Amino acid sequence: MTQAPTAQPSSRRRHDREIIALAVPAFGALVAEPLFVMVDSAIVGHLGTPQLAGLAVAAALLTTAVSVFVFLAYATTAAVARQVGAGDLSSAIRQGMDGIWLALLIGAAVVAVTLPLTPLLVELLGTSDTATPYATTYLRISSFGIPAMLVVLAATGVLRGLQDTRTPLYVAIGGFAANGALNAGLVYGAGLGVAGSAWGTVIAQWGMALAYLIVVVRGARRHGASLRPDTAGIRASAQAGAPLLVRTLSLRAVLMIATAVAARLGDTDLAAHQIILSLWSLTAFALDAIAIAGQAIIGRYLGADDAKGAREACRRMVQWGIVSGVVLGAVIVLARPLFVPLFTGDSSVQDTLLPALLVVALSQPISGVVFVLDGVLMGAGDGRYLAWAMVVTLAVFAPAAVLVPTFGGGLTALWGAMTLMMTVRLVTLWIRMRSGRWIVTGAVR
Repeated sequence: MTQAPTAQPSSRRRHDREIIALAVPAFGALVAEPLFVMVDSAIVGHLGTPQLAGLAVAAALLTTAVSVFVFLAYATTAAVARQVGAGDLSSAIRQGMDGIWLALLIGAAVVAVTLPLTPLLVELLGTSDTATPYATTYLRISSFGIPAMLVVLAATGVLRGLQDTRTPLYVAIGGFAANGALNAGLVYGAGLGVAGSAWGTVIAQWGMALAYLIVVVRGARRHGASLRPDTAGIRASAQAGAPLLVRTLSLRAVLMIATAVAARLGDTDLAAHQIILSLWSLTAFALDAIAIAGQAIIGRYLGADDAKGAREACRRMVQWGIVSGVVLGAVIVLARPLFVPLFTGDSSVQDTLLPALLVVALSQPISGVVFVLDGVLMGAGDGRYLAWAMVVTLAVFAPAAVLVPTFGGGLTALWGAMTLMMTVRLVTLWIRMRSGRWIVTGAVR
């Protein structure tokens, strides 16, 4: 496309209000997700380094088992938002219900596969003998929460598409509070150790899923949308999410490769990597708050046949992404003496962690733009391009990461490879944004 015209001050203010109204509640909800893992890391970390290393492996596997299906949220958000823009709320919620039914089916299948394969999965990541028992215990128990997490993804997509990010915030706050209390009580109060942490998280996740289902079912009844599973609708939801599944599998492969490389560097590096990965996930979700607003806003504008509004909103969100990345980078640098001791008292882990943490801080402005553009293209339903771009990114990252143990540099070099990965994503997404081929208007792309 030709470059979008510079928005007038009144237009920028309108977009700012839209972004803030959706992004601020989304920020709270998104931050709560990695806080689940961070709470687990903080509590388990004080049990010992092998326990924290085991959690690192199990959390990576568990997050992968769930996050590969994040299209349940993203594709649903875009589809529902387009129908909202077109003024058809009944069809919007009906599509959302199809996504929820699909989530339940996928969740049951994932649990059936994960339980018997747990020891093999842990072994494949090169987990040490001391960390393996803890990783196996945590993963087996936590797998029972997978269906709940997938329902949460799909239901969240429905509400985001309806331009409601407040309800997910309230549910996330309740889930986070319950998770923290349950973990502390079961790990230390009941003396269950790593198993207690896993059970606490599972209980909190099912509570969140139930809360979402109550809200969505009420909305469906209010607007006359059917609650029954529809085979054609479920199949259409799966087909719409297929490109995003490829995109997410590639991204998860990046994170799994990073964890596998860290595991081969030793328990100290792996424990430090888990702490950094938890923080990186927190900042990523925080930046993704603007992207979530982008999904809902862009989908609504395109559904309402307003291409100009979509372009102006995209431009403004990119500016927000840059500023947010700079601020988060500065916060990481300034606050690192405060939060690092919360996760570990092991001086060797702290020494390994600090230089890699600085690399993460410097990469935050890049991440800010990447997440925003990712959200814009998802909101536009441009899943095929996102899949292709992430496959290219994986092809660049994999050899760079795998060579870290050979050429040295330890955890800092590994996170340098992660920064390379984000830079490649920036280039591919920026090219697409500038081309304008993502702009397709109408209730259905």
